[in-house]
Amino acid sequence: MALAVAGPVRAAQTILVWGDSLSAGYGVDSQRGWVRLLEQKLGTQADPAVRGWKVVNGSVSGETTAGGLARLPAALARHQPSLVLIELGANDGLRGLDLKQMRRNLEAMIELARKAGATPALFEMRIPSNYGPVITERFQKTFSEAAGSTRTALVPFFLAPIATDRAKWFQDDGIHPNNAAQPLLLDAVWPHLLPLLTPAAASRSAAVP
Repeated sequence: MALAVAGPVRAAQTILVWGDSLSAGYGVDSQRGWVRLLEQKLGTQADPAVRGWKVVNGSVSGETTAGGLARLPAALARHQPSLVLIELGANDGLRGLDLKQMRRNLEAMIELARKAGATPALFEMRIPSNYGPVITERFQKTFSEAAGSTRTALVPFFLAPIATDRAKWFQDDGIHPNNAAQPLLLDAVWPHLLPLLTPAAASRSAAVP
């Protein structure tokens, strides 16, 4: 999938992780969240083009797409990222917020990232099956639709590897992954993230409308 960027890759390349509690590391050790593990993994890579990236975690527990959209312009101006990972939407779904508005918010964040010269990547999210098959399917589909309409890379649901064993991989609330699950979350993200970190991928021209 072609990825659009609005300008050249910056010398100091930064990944901005823009998520909710799943990326903020709610309830886990501050050094063991998947975003912190990502930062550590980048520093061990043999390829200097990958090793040179730094990570800024702008995630906030409880954040919705509306809140993320409101906060994003200031974060883009401050951190000037080359890559923005948008991991938002779960709280919209859990709170029963309008899915059409959620999609508009996601697409607006993608557009803001591109206008700031960054490559966006959208994380697919899901909600529990007890919301009913119609709602859960519509919710999940919203992310592929937003990614498709904006020609943006879509990272498949990164909790999928742990979702079937709540007792082993989740905290007592049954929603937030525990310390042991964090490396598995990174393992799920890494294959989709790595191609975006190389100069060839990061410097691609705008996608065909």
